[in-house]
Amino acid sequence: MPLKNYGVLLARAVDTRREGARETPHYQIHLTDDHGTHYRAAVNVLSQEHPSELLYLVADDFRHPLTARLEGLPSGWNTLPAGPGGPNLDFVRGNLFDPAGMRTLPPDVAGPDNDLADLLDHYVRRAVDDPEARVYLFGARFGPEPAVKDKVFGFLPGNGVHDIHMNQGNSHRFRGDDGVWQDGGLLLHFPGQSRWVGIFLAFQSQSWHTDDTTGHTLDDVDGTRPTPTARPVRIVAALVNPKGPAPEAETVTLLNASPDPVDLTGWRVVGRLGLGAPVPATAPLAAGSCLTVPLGTDAQLGNHGGEITLLDAAGLKVHGVSYTGDEAAREGWTVVF
Repeated sequence: MPLKNYGVLLARAVDTRREGARETPHYQIHLTDDHGTHYRAAVNVLSQEHPSELLYLVADDFRHPLTARLEGLPSGWNTLPAGPGGPNLDFVRGNLFDPAGMRTLPPDVAGPDNDLADLLDHYVRRAVDDPEARVYLFGARFGPEPAVKDKVFGFLPGNGVHDIHMNQGNSHRFRGDDGVWQDGGLLLHFPGQSRWVGIFLAFQSQSWHTDDTTGHTLDDVDGTRPTPTARPVRIVAALVNPKGPAPEAETVTLLNASPDPVDLTGWRVVGRLGLGAPVPATAPLAAGSCLTVPLGTDAQLGNHGGEITLLDAAGLKVHGVSYTGDEAAREGWTVVF
């Protein structure tokens, strides 16, 4: 079953604490909201599954339609309904980042700037030092526990967020936490710089092809994290906001970057809500060639930002991109990815 009480905490970071190399060490963050409520965020830096080092990706200048969806959320804990309609995170379907860019780091070793706790500290301490900065923590809430002090920072009642990592495609041991549109993550907003930083964590044991309903690992499918060389066909451009009145003639352009032709029969281009358009594959796409896919009325792209995903004939994700409202604002211009 999916996580209980999934949502996002919007608060100010006021302190941090590093845990030593125990069985399940965490990087701990002390936060307060605008109402004076205290929270602790427990961020995993080591997996209980082999390989134990976590995958991480930092988007130092994060640009995604997600940030616009977060506008207007009140300070404090916000429970998010299931599904793609809100600001929920999904590492497989949300096109938040390129999984091929993820790397591993040990949890906590001697020396500066050489482990995952150091990396988290580099960004979170900047938020602690900036009174305008706000932190958005996606995951599952624990507490409040009226009679129990927080075990790390000592505030009462105990209260916080955990599961701040990918929460689907788990191994059998943690399969009960699987779900879609319920991944964890850490976003830091620095209003004075008009800048967002995104930090995303996953376990090496997790699958990157998951069931669209349960989030479970798909059987008989290679769920290995994608690499650039494993994606011969990719989305390279989209005409999101064509000139003229609605309905507009929107298109998505595909490129076969491989040295061999690729049969696109049965492939589809879809948006965040799952609506899609078939790829017009009258013949295999030749090596180095592009194909423009007309979207029609069933797969319209929003002018305020959105996601575009390419699925193969089996319904498996091949590639995905996103665009912001600013990128879509220029009428007639093609967004290049």
